[in-house]
Parts: sequence; structure tokens; C-alpha cells
Amino acid sequence: DGGDTWQGSGTAIWTQGMDMVGACNHLGVDVMTGHWEFTYQDTQVLKNIKAFKGEFVAQNVRVKEDALFEGSPAYDEDTGHAFKPYTMKQVNGARVAVIGQAFPYTPIANPKRFIPDWSFGIKDDDMQKLVDKIRDTEKPDLVVVLSHNGMDVDLKMASRVTGIDVIFGGHTHDAVPTPSVVKNKSGKTLVTNAGSNGKFLAVMDFDIQNKKVRDFRYRLLPVFSNLLEADRGMQAYIDNVRKPHLDKLSEKLGVADELLYRRGNFNGTFDQVICDALRAESDAEISLSPGFRWGTTVLPGQPITMEHVMDQTGTTYPETYVREMKGSDVKLILVDVCDNLYNTDPYYQHGGDM
Repeated sequence: DGGDTWQGSGTAIWTQGMDMVGACNHLGVDVMTGHWEFTYQDTQVLKNIKAFKGEFVAQNVRVKEDALFEGSPAYDEDTGHAFKPYTMKQVNGARVAVIGQAFPYTPIANPKRFIPDWSFGIKDDDMQKLVDKIRDTEKPDLVVVLSHNGMDVDLKMASRVTGIDVIFGGHTHDAVPTPSVVKNKSGKTLVTNAGSNGKFLAVMDFDIQNKKVRDFRYRLLPVFSNLLEADRGMQAYIDNVRKPHLDKLSEKLGVADELLYRRGNFNGTFDQVICDALRAESDAEISLSPGFRWGTTVLPGQPITMEHVMDQTGTTYPETYVREMKGSDVKLILVDVCDNLYNTDPYYQHGGDM
């Protein structure tokens, strides 16, 4: 799993992510990395990871030196890794290395006060050293990076770091039907991204001979949830989690007269509803809503419930501010966000939308 999983709903906020940890355990997720998982307090993040039955991997998150000195917990005090950087898996007789790459700009895109002892970054050089070490000591048949960089950043990393066979990406929520094949100094790396919200399942089969990928087959399978019979154990778990909050979640607030979504780079109809509400309630001329790419789409004619609102707004830092701003200040904000999205160097793209 590529992250953004333990957050983003009413029950996730009210259980501090534990509802989704339990869901991951029921689903059988065996390896994951993170981004919005880090928007809980660091102590809660560690509790969630401890409760997770799989492995949480992130080679690019370190404990700061002063925090280490003061006794902040680390996976490896010698290297400073806050979490396990990689894991080895046996898959159909093949030894597979899975390296974690958490969202590198977490303290910039999200409040760093939640994770004051941890540092993040792309860390190409560290990734190269780790890949070389794994190739030398673990003798894997396949090296996989489970990444939350975002598609463009993954493509650039694949061109700079050698020895990675495939990058399974997240963050930008792109449903990529065909992997990009990126050439680098010692060969090629496949890069793909499987969308978000369980809408697709990415399946990649490899033909491996003599520890080399000779061929591959990739399928991006759409998940038609309304056509698939629910797993009884998972459904029972979901019902149990929702039961104490059901009255609040099912409260009907209105009816959608058009498709309400939150995915466009420049706008989304649910974002517009949020912005209109902010202006009306705050008596403001201009309103700005953060460009999240998560939230459940509401169909025309479908009731809008409190659960839908929580899906769109349920963050751990939901404060709303009203203040006076000059036009030049508004322009500066928009230019900065636009640069964040469309900078020609992917390593300066920090995510989000307009």
C-alpha cells in the first residue's frame, strides 16, 4: 500500500487512524509506506504502526540528531532511520526487496509540529546506497520501491537511481494504465501509479531469469465495488467501526444537483461547495480551500450526508481563518501554489492542487 490510507474520514479522525489500521489488517496489507499517516501526533503514528500487522517501511525518514540524543525512538540508532527502510519478501520462489519511500515533503505540505523529531526528503544518494547494499548483501531477484513521491518525482528518481526494477507510486493518485519505462545508467526502471481510494488494483507479473527481469505484464484492474460481493469478515468489521457513529454519519444535509468531486488540478465541484460555504459563513469576498485529492464523489440526486462532508474535510488541523489580505498577497499565494504544481523540475513539486 502506497500510503494516505489511515486518514481521510470521520471514523479515521475519531479513532486517530486505528479504524483503518484494523481494515488494513483484515485486508492483509503486508507492506506500506506513508504520507497523511504522519498528520497524527508522532506518538499516535507509532501506536498505529505497532498495531499494524504488516511492515511500515520508509528509507527517507530519519530521527533528528538532537532528538536521538534526547532518547527519541528510532528503528536504527546508528543510521538514524525512524522506520525500517526495506523488507525482503519471498514471492513465488523469488526474493523481492521492497524499499519504502514516504512523502518527502511531509513537514512542508503538512504541519511539522506533529512530527518534530523526524526529517524527510527525497534522498537520492541514500536510496542509491541502499539499493547497492541490498543488491550486494541480499542478492534479490527483484528490487521494488513502494513510493509516495508522486508520479513526476518517481520518474525523475528512476532516471537518477540505478538498480531499481520497478517503482509502485502513490501521492498523485494517477491511474496509470501502462508503466513508464525509464532509462538510467545501468538499465531500465518501470514506474507506475494505481490511482486511489481502492478504485483500481494494479497487478504486475514478472518473468525473472538469473536475477534479471526479462519481461513483465501489467494490468490496472478497475474495482467495481457494486458488482463484487462483500467479504463477510471485512463487512462485519466496517459495520462494527461505524456503529457508534452511525447517526452522525448518516445525517442528511442536502441533495446533490450535480456531480460533486474533488480531483481537478484547478477546481472541483465539492471544493466549490466548500468555498461557497466558507464565504457565506464568514462574510468573505474570497475563500481558499486546500487542494486535497481525496474524498468520496457524490452522484447527482444522491443525498449529501455528514459522512460525505467528513470525507472531504476530516483533517487533524481543520482550523479556518478569516483575515484581510491585499490583492498582491492573494496573487503571491496562487503563484506559489502554481509553482508547487507545475515547476519544470519535479523535485520542486510538493503536491496539492489549485
